[in-house]
Amino acid sequence: MGHKATLPLLMLLLLAMQASSQAPSTDPQKADEDKDLIAIVELGAATSWNFSGGAATFAPNLAAEVTPIENWLEVEAGVSPFYTHKSAEWDTDLLFKKPWTLSRKAEFMLGVGPEWVHLRQNGKVTNSISGEVAGDFMFWPVRKHRFGWYLEPAYDYSFAGGHQQSIGMSGGLLIGIP
Repeated sequence: MGHKATLPLLMLLLLAMQASSQAPSTDPQKADEDKDLIAIVELGAATSWNFSGGAATFAPNLAAEVTPIENWLEVEAGVSPFYTHKSAEWDTDLLFKKPWTLSRKAEFMLGVGPEWVHLRQNGKVTNSISGEVAGDFMFWPVRKHRFGWYLEPAYDYSFAGGHQQSIGMSGGLLIGIP
C-alpha cells in the first residue's frame, strides 16, 4: 500500500489513542458492551457500479473506526483496491458518521465524507476527490462487541471532470479492538 493510502489509517490510529484516554460512557449498557474498545476494524469485500456503465467491480475492503464523541460521532477511514484486467483503482475514504443504537445487537450509522480515488488506466494515472454518503448496518451476535458483521451501502459523487457517480456495497467481519 502506498504512503498516501496509509495516511487516513494513521490518522485514525491517532484518534483511537485519543478516544481511549477519554472517560467511559454514562450509558451502562453501552459502556459494558464497548468497555475498553479503542477501535473497530472492518474486514470484508466491496463492490462498486459506475452509473456511466461498465461491469460491477469487486475488491477487498479494510476500514477502522473510532468513537471520538460517544453516541454522536464515529470516524471511519477505509481503503478498497479495485483491479480489472485494464485498470487499478484505489478508493480511500474518511467518513464522519452519526450512530443510532437499534437494539443490543444492531446499530445503524449514517456517514458522509471525502474520498480520494487513485486510478491507473491505459498507462495513465489520475487522482480525484469524491464525496461519499454511506449507511452502515452493524450486527453483533453477542452482548460484548468483540466480533460481528456489517453491511454498508454507499453512493459516490466525483468532483473531477465528468462528475462520475457510483453506488456500492461493502460487507464483512467486525473486530472490536480492546
